[in-house]
Amino acid sequence: MKRIWGIIFLILIVGLFLKACIMADIPEQYSDNVINADIKEIVYPAKERNVAINGIDYLQSQAPLGKFGGELVVSTIGEGPKTFNPCNTKDATSSSMAGMLYDGLVTTNPRTGEVQPLLAKSFEVNGNDYIIHLRKGIKWTDGKLITAEDVIYTYKEIVFKGLGNPSTMDAMIVDGKLPSLVQIDDYTVKFTTPRPFAPFLRQLSYPIVPKHYFKPYSDNGESVFNAFLSPNTNPKDIVSSGAFKLKEYVAAQRVVFVRNPNYYKINLENKQLPYLDKVVYLIVGDTNNEILKFEAKELDVLSIRGSNVAQYKLNEAKSDYSVYNLGADTGTLFLVINLNNRKDKNGKFYVNPIKQRWFGNRDFRAAIDWAIDRKNMVQNIASGVAEPLFTAESLNSIYLNKYIKGHPSDIEVARKSLQKAGFVLRNGKLYDNKGNRVEFDLYTNAGNLEREALGVMIKQDLEELGMKVNFKPVEFNSLVNKLTNTYDWDMAIMGLTGSPLEPHDGKNVWTSKGSLHMFNQRPANYSVDDRLSWEKDLDEIFKEGALKLLFDERKPLYDKYQTIIYNQKPIIYLYSPIRITAIRKKFKNIYPTPLSGLIYNLDEIYVE
Repeated sequence: MKRIWGIIFLILIVGLFLKACIMADIPEQYSDNVINADIKEIVYPAKERNVAINGIDYLQSQAPLGKFGGELVVSTIGEGPKTFNPCNTKDATSSSMAGMLYDGLVTTNPRTGEVQPLLAKSFEVNGNDYIIHLRKGIKWTDGKLITAEDVIYTYKEIVFKGLGNPSTMDAMIVDGKLPSLVQIDDYTVKFTTPRPFAPFLRQLSYPIVPKHYFKPYSDNGESVFNAFLSPNTNPKDIVSSGAFKLKEYVAAQRVVFVRNPNYYKINLENKQLPYLDKVVYLIVGDTNNEILKFEAKELDVLSIRGSNVAQYKLNEAKSDYSVYNLGADTGTLFLVINLNNRKDKNGKFYVNPIKQRWFGNRDFRAAIDWAIDRKNMVQNIASGVAEPLFTAESLNSIYLNKYIKGHPSDIEVARKSLQKAGFVLRNGKLYDNKGNRVEFDLYTNAGNLEREALGVMIKQDLEELGMKVNFKPVEFNSLVNKLTNTYDWDMAIMGLTGSPLEPHDGKNVWTSKGSLHMFNQRPANYSVDDRLSWEKDLDEIFKEGALKLLFDERKPLYDKYQTIIYNQKPIIYLYSPIRITAIRKKFKNIYPTPLSGLIYNLDEIYVE
C-alpha cells in the first residue's frame, strides 16, 4: 500500500497489482482483485449476456434494475468539440463526444481488461483469422439495420484508407500490410492479419459508422470528409448507434445528448436502456469555474484537484456527494521538446536553426530533466495527490518498466550537463557556444489550471539555469494544431490518454511516421530516411512487440522503449495524478474501477 499525503489528511491507496494472462489469442487481463482501497467493497454486476428477443440480439445488463428518466450533468474544459465525426477526432473532448454516439465491434471489460463483444454478438480467433458475428436486428438511430456492410465500409473505406485520424490504420499495419477483410454474410465478417498480431483484437473497438450516411462524404475526398459532422451539423441529421444521440450543441456553452430509443442494450426486465433521458456536458472555461458550478449544484460530477481533495473528503459525510479514489491516472503528463530539423518547400526551417542545435543536443535535454523539480510539483500543484513520473507508460500499466527509478531535481547536475554541451553562464544568463542567448517559448492549453501552474513552475526551474522561457498558454485546439500541423513551436506541456493494457496503442506517438510523433513530426512529403538512430530502434521495437504473442516475450521490448525515451528525453515526464472524483449520491449503479473510471457505464446509471 502506498501512502500519499494531501494537505490535511492521509489518502490510502492500494497499488495496482496487475498480472497478464499469458495466452496467444487473448490480450492481457487485469486481475479480478485489482481494486482501489476506496472501492474495494463495491460488488460488481455479473458480465452482460446476450439475449435474443423476437429475432433481435440484445446485450443484457446484469446491473440492478433502475428508474427511467432524469439527467446527468458533467463538464468539459476548453471550447468544446471540434467535430462529432468519430473517425476524425484528434483531441480528448471530440473523442469523448463522438464516443457517446458510436460504438465499436468490441470493448474492454472495465474491471478485468479483457476484450468483450459490443456491436458484435461474439467473435472467434483462429490463428490469423478473426471472425466477427454481429448482433442481428439492431438499428441505427434512423431505424436502418446495422449490418456487415457497415463494418466493411468503416474499415475498407475509412480506416484502411487513413481518412480522418490515421492512427488506427497505422496501428494495424503488419510487415507493411493491412489486414484483409471479407464479408461472409449479412452479419458476419472475417479479418485476416498478415501474421499473428497481439494487439489486433483490441483494435476492433474502432467506432463502426453507417455506410448510407457517411459514404457520400468519404467518396468526395479527405477535405470533405474531415469537414463532415462539424459542430455546426444539425443534430437531427446525425445517424448514430450509441446509447445517447446528439440533441443540441451551443458553442462554448453545452452539448446535450438524449436517450437513443433504438439502443441494443436492455435491463433485467428486457426494457431498453439507457435509464437516463439526458446527459449534458457543460463547457467550462477552466477548473476553477468547474468547481464553482459543482458547488452551485450545476454539475453532478467533479474531478477533484489535489489542493481540494481534503476539503471534499472531510465534507463528504454531510454532503450530497460521494468521493471515490480511482488510483493513478491511466494517462501521462509531460513536457515535449521539438526536435524537428527539416525545411519546408520554400527551403525555410520549420524550427529556428539555432534552437535546433539546442533541442537536438541530448545533454541540453538532460539538463532540463534534471532541473525540473517533480517533488515540488507533486507537493505544491497536486498537493501530494500524485507521484513523480519518469516513464512513457503510466504507473498502473502492466508494462511499466520498474527498473527506471528516476532521480530528484539537482540543479548542479543540470549545469554540468549544459557545460558538457558547450553552454556558458554569464551574469546569470545562459548562452550557447556561438554567443546566442538561450530563449524559447513554452506552450500549454489555457484554462487547464494544473498545466498552467506546471508551466509557471517549469519556467522558474529553467530560469535557474539562466534560460529565458516565454510561457504562453493558448486555446487547446490551437495548441493541438500547432503541435501536429505547423511544426513551428519549441516546447509544450501536454497530456495523452493511454491504455495500461496495450503499449501498441502508443505506436502513433513513438514510431517515425506516427501521426502523433510530435517531438519529430514529419510532413507528408518526408520519408523516414532521416531517422535518428534511437528512432530506428523505436520503430523496430513496436514492429516486433506487436508480433510477439506472449506477455513474457513482449515485456522486455516495451521495457526497452521506455529506457530509450528516458535516456534520450524527447519527452520529459512530470508526474502521475491520483484520480479523485465526486458524484452526487442520487445516482445509482455507480461501479468505479481503476481501469475505466467512474461513469463509463452511462447506459446503466439512473437517478434514485
